[in-house]
Amino acid sequence: MIYKLPKLKYKYNDLEPYFDAQTMKIHHTKHHQTYINNLNNVLSKTEFLNYTQKKLLSNLHILPKKYQTLVRNNLGGHFNHSFFWKNLKKNTILQGELKKSIEKNFLSIENFKKEFIRQAMNHFGSGWVWLVKSNGNLLITTTSNQDNPLMNYDFIITKGFPIIVLDLWEHSYYLKYQNNKLDYIKAYFNVINWDEASTQYLKY
Repeated sequence: MIYKLPKLKYKYNDLEPYFDAQTMKIHHTKHHQTYINNLNNVLSKTEFLNYTQKKLLSNLHILPKKYQTLVRNNLGGHFNHSFFWKNLKKNTILQGELKKSIEKNFLSIENFKKEFIRQAMNHFGSGWVWLVKSNGNLLITTTSNQDNPLMNYDFIITKGFPIIVLDLWEHSYYLKYQNNKLDYIKAYFNVINWDEASTQYLKY
């Protein structure tokens, strides 16, 4: 499998004023594309090019040691960004089983938002903040760099299936929000694709 940059189902300016068009374009065509180029280059030297993303992410130990870190970083970068793009859309509504589950696990939607913001703000350095489904429960967790909850590593604090995710790398918000990370995190709640999130939730 030769990995390719996924096409977005929206224009770069469709998420304005929350996520700006310039950042979206650079983020998608430059940052994400670099991970794909690196990933294809590494995997072309192995027998694992045809493995699915999820199979590789959960079995990085099967790769030769000299490739494990490269694949971890670049496949993680590709998977995380691909998931992030699908997770974005304006004017969707949190409803149905996912809403009920969030209210059950966090007591209220407002508590869920507060905890999501708290963990995102407390995460040091580059990484991601996730809502995951783990053993039937919904949990919020963060990962560093390009790691994600599907990776079968001891240092992944919470393993599970991603429902939503927010990119915490500075390149995802600095042009618009500069050092106002909190404003960026709050803006995210206006562009979560809850329809896609519900699909993910019901899938697992």
